Amino acid sequence: MTKPSSGQRSRWRIGIAITIAIGSLCVAVSPAFAKEPTGNFARFKHCPRFTPGVVFCTISEITGGEVAIGSTAVPIEKANITLQGGYTFNEETEEEKFVGAEGAETFSKTPLKVPGGLLDFVKCNEIKGEGIIEKITRGSCEAVFENFFTGVNATTELALPPSSIGINSNNLVNEEGTALSLPVKVHLENPLLGSECYIGSSSKPVVLNLTTGTTKPPAPNKPIKGSVGSLKFGEEFKIIELLGATLVDNSFSAPEVTGCGGIAAFLIDPIVNSKLGLPSAAGKNTAIQKGNVFSALAKNVIKSEK
Repeated sequence: MTKPSSGQRSRWRIGIAITIAIGSLCVAVSPAFAKEPTGNFARFKHCPRFTPGVVFCTISEITGGEVAIGSTAVPIEKANITLQGGYTFNEETEEEKFVGAEGAETFSKTPLKVPGGLLDFVKCNEIKGEGIIEKITRGSCEAVFENFFTGVNATTELALPPSSIGINSNNLVNEEGTALSLPVKVHLENPLLGSECYIGSSSKPVVLNLTTGTTKPPAPNKPIKGSVGSLKFGEEFKIIELLGATLVDNSFSAPEVTGCGGIAAFLIDPIVNSKLGLPSAAGKNTAIQKGNVFSALAKNVIKSEK
């Protein structure tokens, strides 16, 4: 199915508004009697559908794209990163508020391989300095990086509670403005980097303001275009499917790494920062997420349960 026209998108929004109005009149079902959603609604089993005010269930499956921070690009391939939960809807203001998943991660911690691993990640012989400082730094670098533990994974995690996620369905469908705002941190995983090597943190998250429209980044980045993909309705118009959607952002900044190398972080962090080009200012980073988005009224998910 081809991308819907502006007229089709407007009719879709009107239809959704009517459906929400009808759905708000329904009596909530007690979670005490909840069972598993069935059929095509089964994908929404972790939706917080019994939480007061939650009107929609949603799940996004990211299957492709790329995250480039500073001088390192990590492709999203052979992986399925899932963002799931539900959201409330204010009929007067059209404001939507995200509510995290129940019984599962809201944003799955899916590791992605960093091309080249440690050996390409950091080259210890390139370290420069003066006297004993250079020797100590290069020696620490070689001890951590130049060995057989060379694989590195980058795992993007939520840096703040799920309620901090921003969602705007109109922007998503209309290909304008921020459709999804994600505060994240990137965990660099390798036995020798320790367990707390991160780009970003809860106090300094990397904030992705993703759009299906066209970005307006600062230089040197240039505008890139996202896409809503193909709009499809399943289960007799009870499930909304956006297939092949692309959400993009190349205006975000990224802070320095912290915690790399455990007790040797004071030596290793600067080495990793130098290699990655961190901190990296807005206009030097890019996030591209490709995949599918599914949404359904919470009441319809509940009705499917057996």
